[in-house]
Amino acid sequence: MNPLKAGDPAPQFSLPDQDGEQINLADFQGQKVLVYFYPKAMTPGCTVQACGLRDNMDLLKKAGVEVLGISTDKPEKLSKFAEKELLNFTLLSDEDHQVCQAFGIWGEKTFMGKTYDGIHRISFLLDGNGKVEKVFDNFKTSDHHDIVLAYINGQ
Repeated sequence: MNPLKAGDPAPQFSLPDQDGEQINLADFQGQKVLVYFYPKAMTPGCTVQACGLRDNMDLLKKAGVEVLGISTDKPEKLSKFAEKELLNFTLLSDEDHQVCQAFGIWGEKTFMGKTYDGIHRISFLLDGNGKVEKVFDNFKTSDHHDIVLAYINGQ
């Protein structure tokens, strides 16, 4: 695993969202975008992280930041997740983990004694010019939104 770093160009991608619509990163040209990768919709940690972003969406939007959540879940599962948790941002399905690999966050993980390949929980703030401005890789699911907002607000 070798995640992108600040200053790296963000890989361009097109993925289906929770409604099956194709979303292109290029659609957000000129805007800051928080691309956050999470392992699995509807699991406790991912729900806490998503709800933290949901509850702070007004502050993120006020700062001019769009949010894209990416997992390897199918669009149907993302739709259920968004509906159940009343999520107010876009979830994208990267079933073949090509975008995860392009961002360098797909790799070996260990959980309950088992080793497998999966998504590492890392977020990238992209500037309006398609470059990685900041990498967030040291947070808890419960304070992810606080750390992102503190950075955005210069604290």
